[in-house]
Amino acid sequence: MNLENIIKKASQILKNNCVHSHELDAQIILADIMGVKREYLITNDQINISEKIIKKYDVAIRRRINREPVAYIIGKKEFWSKDFIVNQATLVPRPETELLIYKVINFFRNKRINILDIGTGSGCILLSILKELNLSRGIGIDISAKAIQTAKVNAKNLNLLNQSKFKTYDLVKYNTGKYDLIVSNPPYIPSKDINNLSKDIINYEPKIALDGGLDGLDLIKKVIYKSNYLLKRNGQLALEIGFNQYQKVSSILKCCGFREISKIYDYNLNVRCIISTKLGYF
Repeated sequence: MNLENIIKKASQILKNNCVHSHELDAQIILADIMGVKREYLITNDQINISEKIIKKYDVAIRRRINREPVAYIIGKKEFWSKDFIVNQATLVPRPETELLIYKVINFFRNKRINILDIGTGSGCILLSILKELNLSRGIGIDISAKAIQTAKVNAKNLNLLNQSKFKTYDLVKYNTGKYDLIVSNPPYIPSKDINNLSKDIINYEPKIALDGGLDGLDLIKKVIYKSNYLLKRNGQLALEIGFNQYQKVSSILKCCGFREISKIYDYNLNVRCIISTKLGYF
C-alpha cells in the first residue's frame, strides 16, 4: 500500500471514531514511525510502505482510537520549537503555556537570574526559559520522581544540564534558596470538574497534575504562600491559572503581599497567567 492511501485509511478510521484531528494525527503518528518530517509524507505520497511499518502504524492508530494522546503514542511533544519527551507521568505541554514564557523572557532578557519551577513535569517551562536566558540557572521540583527523571532527560537533550537541576520534592517541604523568578503551572481544575474533561486527558494524563481540590485553588494557594518566602524582594511569580479563577487568585496574591504587574490572556481571551511582584513579607 502506498503512503497516501495508508494515511487516508487511518484518517478515516480515526474520523469514524470521532477523533476530530484525525488527518493531522494520522500524519504525525506515521511520520514518527518512519522517522521523517510531516512534510516528507506530502512530497513522497506515492512510495510504498513496508509491512513492518504498517503493523506498527496499526497498533498506534488503535491506541489513538482509545483516546491516548498523540504525544504519549510518539513519546514527545513540540513546545517552544523544541521536542520534549513526555509520558503518563507528565502533562502534555499546551501552546497557551508558551504565552507565559514570552512574557518572562522579554522581561529578563540578558539578565542573570535564579529560577524555581514548581511542579515542573517534563521541565518544558523551565528549560524553554533557560534556552533563551543563557546566563541564568534554574531548579525544577515535582512530587513525581518519574516526572523528574523525564525532565532530566529533556535537560540533557537540550544541552541544559549545566543550567538546570531537577529534584523530587513536595512543595510544602521545599525551603531551599532564594529566587528572582518562580514559575508554576500547578493543578487548578476543581475536583468536581475532572470527570468532565476529555477522555484524552482523564484516562491518560496524571490526575495529580490536574486536580486542584474543591475549588481548584488548593495548589495555587500553596504556590503563592511558598513563593512569598522563596522569592527575593521584588522577585517575580509567574503563575498559570484555570478558567474563571482570575479574580480569586488576584485577591489571594494581594493579601499575600504581591503586586500584579501583568496578566496574560489565552487564545479564547481568558486570563491564563498572572505575573506579580513580591513587595514584602506577610
